[in-house]
Amino acid sequence: MTNPTLEQRVAALEDVAAIQALKWRYLRACDDKRPDDVRDCFLPDAVIDFEGFPLFTNRESFVDTFRQLGCRPSIVDMHHGQNPVVELTGPDTAHGFFDCYFFQIDTVTRRLVQLAVSYDDSLVRRDGRWWIARTVSRRRSMLVQAIGEDLVGRFAIVGRSDEAGPPPPPR
Repeated sequence: MTNPTLEQRVAALEDVAAIQALKWRYLRACDDKRPDDVRDCFLPDAVIDFEGFPLFTNRESFVDTFRQLGCRPSIVDMHHGQNPVVELTGPDTAHGFFDCYFFQIDTVTRRLVQLAVSYDDSLVRRDGRWWIARTVSRRRSMLVQAIGEDLVGRFAIVGRSDEAGPPPPPR
């Protein structure tokens, strides 16, 4: 549009705000271990491509894995979403880029994980609301710390995920 009307500009701002709120709602649902709310952020046939996990081609398989790995009492997660860039690509389509700082405490394995990741999302509006249709998450940096019986932390992985092998078992 060369000269959008005030109504079109306001609608675009509302769409961008709704897309950002969708992403923040997803991250909060992960932290709060609410798999049904996680599911409600994605289309049924969403493609979810997170580095370090198999490719998910539907939300149910992703939510099942989230429930198994992330919804344990010993896991404490915190996602800090930041740097949103949303581009409306059509009346009902958009592209979103988000960065996330992720911190996890696992009280059973005595491991702390810090990740910086970037999300590249494709979004669609259906039935009057925005959904994540595709999301790709890639690690930018990774820090894994094992906490020993003496409560001293030992760094297991420092750097990019592609620079290090799997973390050693906790001591």
